[in-house]
Amino acid sequence: MSFTIHGAGVSGGIAIGHAQLASHALLEVTHYTVAKNKIRSEKARFDRAIKTVQKELKNLEKHIPTDVPEAEFEAFINLHRMILEDSTLSETPKDLIESMSCNAEWALKLQLDHLVEQFSKIEDSYLRERKADIRQVAERVLKALLGRPGQAPVASIEENTIIVAHDLSPADVVVFKHHKFASFITDLGGATSHTAIVARSLNIPSVVALHQARTLIQENEMLIVDGTAGVVIVNPDETVLSEYRLRQEQWYLEQQKLKRIRRTKTATIDAVEVELQANIELPEDVKAAKENGATGVGLFRTEFLFLNRGDLPSEDEQYEAYRKVVNDMKGCPITIRTFDLGADKQVEGFSRVAPNPALGQRAIRLCLAEPKLFHHQLRAILRASAHGKIRILIPMLSNVHEIDQALHLIAEAKKSLDAEKIKYDKNVEIGGMIEVPAAALSIQTFLQKLDFISIGTNDLIQYTLAIDRADDAVAHLYDPMHPAILGLLSTIIKAANRVGKSVAVCGEIAGDPNLTRILLGMGLKSFSMHPAHLLTVKQKVLTSNVDELRIATQKILRTQNPDRIDQLVDAMNV
Repeated sequence: MSFTIHGAGVSGGIAIGHAQLASHALLEVTHYTVAKNKIRSEKARFDRAIKTVQKELKNLEKHIPTDVPEAEFEAFINLHRMILEDSTLSETPKDLIESMSCNAEWALKLQLDHLVEQFSKIEDSYLRERKADIRQVAERVLKALLGRPGQAPVASIEENTIIVAHDLSPADVVVFKHHKFASFITDLGGATSHTAIVARSLNIPSVVALHQARTLIQENEMLIVDGTAGVVIVNPDETVLSEYRLRQEQWYLEQQKLKRIRRTKTATIDAVEVELQANIELPEDVKAAKENGATGVGLFRTEFLFLNRGDLPSEDEQYEAYRKVVNDMKGCPITIRTFDLGADKQVEGFSRVAPNPALGQRAIRLCLAEPKLFHHQLRAILRASAHGKIRILIPMLSNVHEIDQALHLIAEAKKSLDAEKIKYDKNVEIGGMIEVPAAALSIQTFLQKLDFISIGTNDLIQYTLAIDRADDAVAHLYDPMHPAILGLLSTIIKAANRVGKSVAVCGEIAGDPNLTRILLGMGLKSFSMHPAHLLTVKQKVLTSNVDELRIATQKILRTQNPDRIDQLVDAMNV
């Protein structure tokens, strides 16, 4: 049966492929009684499922992706093999089959529930989080029991796979970057949720806020994902499939045409030069940045170096990552943001439950609370600055006291390097992210203390409008063109330009071509975005006239009616 689900399109394009259900819970299983004379064969069926998964894990080792750290991948496989071979998972369910006369699937579910409960009580956060690995192994066994064993991650298979998930976390970014899925769709999320940011960074069509997709869609069903319209079509007929294949080809051709302007100088019709840089999460993202003509890295989200691991990266490991980015960008400037951990990006040893994580101990607050951890990162960044142009960006500043403390700790890191006679850029620039309303309102003072500023519009909009950007129930209220937001952006950009300090926008609106011209009209000359959107924004810049945009922008800034603002912005983009 064919049906359509509507959600929020967060990354344009069209994907056609088969569903792969992703979940942190066992698939729905039925419970039925097994006759006494069938108990032995039911236990044997469970044993066969265990052996099937053992073969799958061996097969996975033979298909290690070339761009994935081999040691990391092998450690993952070995952990899952150990879990699979542990008697609590491979033997105890058979005892339950016999004692309860139940089917193997139900016995596995009962044992998993018990194990997860036990692991949830463990105080050590690393061991506690291993319950996710137990779930993943149990799901493999269950799929084998149901006759749907897993597949090795072969590129040709992945490219036709659409991940269907209830939700995705920031840590999933690291995992997804190692694969080439056609698309992913989720029940939860908003236009600027981390799920959406993942989709845009991967440049794959995606839809979020579908609510019941994970429940309604079954494994291997044919799907069409229209990331532009925010539509998912399940089991389309041949007519619909043919139409969308044509649309998919047209979209691809349009993207190929954009590559013609990759090496064109980025300047407006009236000769205003504009800087287009890339946001990256990991060193390997540099490849996409260069392919799309980035003139530098405007935001290196270093917290992703800390995710999906049981330990913390050492100073040397961080240094090598930063140095690699500098070397691979071959002389282009690199802005490295100190880790924005906390909230929904927790790491081993520093996780804590907070009543409202988004307003809790995160970013610079965590850095100042953990000076030793911060010290190692600062040293690593400074050491890497000896190899090229690096700037340090401090996230989520809200008052001058935090700036003073950060500058003091940077000075201390420099002193420690001086004592060891380690080279670094003595004049490395220090900047701050403006993503808290208090920082925007204190911009004059901040500019006196900092060498440059970068506007993080994702959080600035979230905090100014009091809207959780990951909550699809209020996602429609998340409005970058709210009069208050436009006023704050204009004030910040004007203040920086007035004193000759560099100002960039690195939030998601920087990569939205519909907002490129209004930002140019405000006087913005530096944009930083996911590499996938660089050429689309560049095309908009090349066809813009800043003198004309200033006049149109001033009219928009004097308007308070949202509908009228939309009309004026649409007229600006004609």
